[in-house]
Amino acid sequence: MNNMVQSMAGMGAMTDQVIATDLLISAKSGVRNCAIALTEAATPEVRNVLQQQLTQAVQFHGQVSQYMMEKGYYHPYHPQEQYNIDFAASQAALNTSQDQLQ
Repeated sequence: MNNMVQSMAGMGAMTDQVIATDLLISAKSGVRNCAIALTEAATPEVRNVLQQQLTQAVQFHGQVSQYMMEKGYYHPYHPQEQYNIDFAASQAALNTSQDQLQ
């Protein structure tokens, strides 16, 4: 969807939120995968490289989390607020899919 259509439909911020959420989920997966690989490392050299990558992955996750908190997309310390945001996003997705079917 192009920017003009997103703006007319009021979906610009929602799209940003969806992209940021997807990035956060991917960052969490990256941390998890690095940690698993680290536990399977066979040599000290490989372990050292994986530890560096894990540190970078955790830092990246922190940056994405901070961005999302600043934008109001992510409330890790306020579960009810996060639930409200997640519920609104799911409702918007359902409404969008229903509109496309009609």
